[in-house]
Amino acid sequence: MEQRNDRIPYSPAFTPTLKKMQYLVDGHNLVPKIGLRLDSFDDEDDLIARLQEFCRLRRARVEVYFDGAPAGFPAVRRAGAVTAHFVRRGSSADAAIEKRLQQLGIQARNWAVVSSDARVRTAAQAVHARALSSEEFTRLVTSAAQVEISTGDAPPLSTQEVEEWERAFKAGKTENS
Repeated sequence: MEQRNDRIPYSPAFTPTLKKMQYLVDGHNLVPKIGLRLDSFDDEDDLIARLQEFCRLRRARVEVYFDGAPAGFPAVRRAGAVTAHFVRRGSSADAAIEKRLQQLGIQARNWAVVSSDARVRTAAQAVHARALSSEEFTRLVTSAAQVEISTGDAPPLSTQEVEEWERAFKAGKTENS
């Protein structure tokens, strides 16, 4: 076991439990940055699905805000670790995010706000929340997906590789018997 400093032993096998990262996301601001189309009928659902996958991979929690919700549309919808807020016409996702930051109070410092709108980013910084542009967050989402792909299941062994392993294990048994 290595020593990181004189007092705390370090073991690479030890991973501290980290609190889930929490994000407030300006949904329609993120849609085109993440490769979706605002003119698509399902742009909100498509983004929610991508955010769910991101939450699964990063053990995160997301509140996403969409403005322009028609009357009769549910105001809030939960999908796993993603809570989607549909802001009625006449208000904006920006205003809803700013209101949420105020509701969080001192806890806002535990959240990251995702928007490329200067007003929203300034509001986040004012309450000591982390401010990320939509482009920065898109890179996080993409890197989380790439890590999963690169750490996915290894390809199956060939017949020759299986035979080599069998010989190695049999040889080990006779040496240790």
